[in-house]
Amino acid sequence: MTKHRGFPGRLPGTDFQFTVRRANKKGATAITRRERYADRRPADKRADMGFMAALWDYFGEEPFERGNLDAGRLSWLFGREVVPAEDPFDPASYEAMLRIDRRVAEASFPDIFGGDTDFGFDGFDDDGWDDE
Repeated sequence: MTKHRGFPGRLPGTDFQFTVRRANKKGATAITRRERYADRRPADKRADMGFMAALWDYFGEEPFERGNLDAGRLSWLFGREVVPAEDPFDPASYEAMLRIDRRVAEASFPDIFGGDTDFGFDGFDDDGWDDE
């Protein structure tokens, strides 16, 4: 499992997880498209925005390997802002390749691309994460 060093492990000041520490012994959790309903909590919406901002800052428009990115958090963006970058796509693989669909991401999260958000990712340090 690829570990994305320097990628924030969670949304600062919250328990919203962005990465996993180690591979699941039973295999990777499948990424599935989750519906985002209008009545979601503001904290959940901010977590989606923070995760999208971290993805954009770290990967940009380049394809990226799923690696240690949290399947649950990816699932909130999957099929819209984050799409498969390979065919066939295996949603239950740590090696699955993804990419950001900038057009959709910019429409969904315009503040990220306008530079109007700060999630406190600067100076993120991943010390304490083991390499198992």
